[in-house]
Amino acid sequence: MEAEATTAPGLALADTDINWDRLDKTKFHIIGAILFTAQSALLHPTAVVKTRMQVAGSGLSRMRGISVFKHILKTDGIPGLYRGFGTSAVGSLPGRVLALTSLEISKDMMLKYIEGLDIAESSRVGIANGVAGMMSSLVSCAYYVPLEVICQRLMVQGLPRTTVCNGPYDVVCKVIKAEGFRGMYRGFGLTALTQSPASALWWGAYGAAQHIIWRSLGYRDDMDKKPSHIEMATVQATAGMVAGACSSVITTPIDTVKTRLQVMDNFGAGRPTVLKTVRTLLKEDGWQGFYRGFGPRFLNMSLYGTTMIVTYELIKRLSVRQ
Repeated sequence: MEAEATTAPGLALADTDINWDRLDKTKFHIIGAILFTAQSALLHPTAVVKTRMQVAGSGLSRMRGISVFKHILKTDGIPGLYRGFGTSAVGSLPGRVLALTSLEISKDMMLKYIEGLDIAESSRVGIANGVAGMMSSLVSCAYYVPLEVICQRLMVQGLPRTTVCNGPYDVVCKVIKAEGFRGMYRGFGLTALTQSPASALWWGAYGAAQHIIWRSLGYRDDMDKKPSHIEMATVQATAGMVAGACSSVITTPIDTVKTRLQVMDNFGAGRPTVLKTVRTLLKEDGWQGFYRGFGPRFLNMSLYGTTMIVTYELIKRLSVRQ
């Protein structure tokens, strides 16, 4: 393992795929917390717009994303676009450590496990990344679902069929009072069953796309010439955009059901369920209702895929042990 960590930097593409063994773990998590929080701040408004379009019964669901954005600005100002951001930013820190650590360890283990298989290199990288993404999603779901319930309820304050809450603590108290602790895990099963394959799709597509792009540009590990930082950022951003766009198309219907399940309360008798939520969506808008908020989600996931992976790869390069 030490030999691998020592010789890896000599490879032409070593800095485009830095493995867990080469990272200074403390630096990795500290730099990651700072840069990912800044990235979340840039993209949070698109998440607010998407969530309000998926939930609203006040006409917002039938408006275009840019119109909803202008409506929020007009009625609530800039703070309206950042509802739930403080809770999300602070609450995400432990979850991010959990997710990134499990991602990198799983990828490293998977690459070593399938090293001897007779398959194309792009497929090997895609499989390792996909399995790592799925494992990371499964591990972090237990932490992120309650946080998501709190943040999304703060995002939709004032909309029909939602409970009025004054801050994250009030959200927790009212949810637990109404439904017990399991109310904090509304949509957990749906999230685990859908986000894990979606994460596997995203990371698998990213790993394979990046590998294919590097090879199409003529780069090989045995070359003397290394890609520049600008080339690395451009290739990784392109691969991230492709992965984000593919994932958003496939996962938006499930995300719509999950979001409504987590934040809406007045479904009639009994506790909200996936089946009730699906029936309500079909009754309101037909099948197109499952793509409510698709525009902002597509933009969010494409931008997220691009900025997240460029940020993530930069964090890894800054955290390489000397």
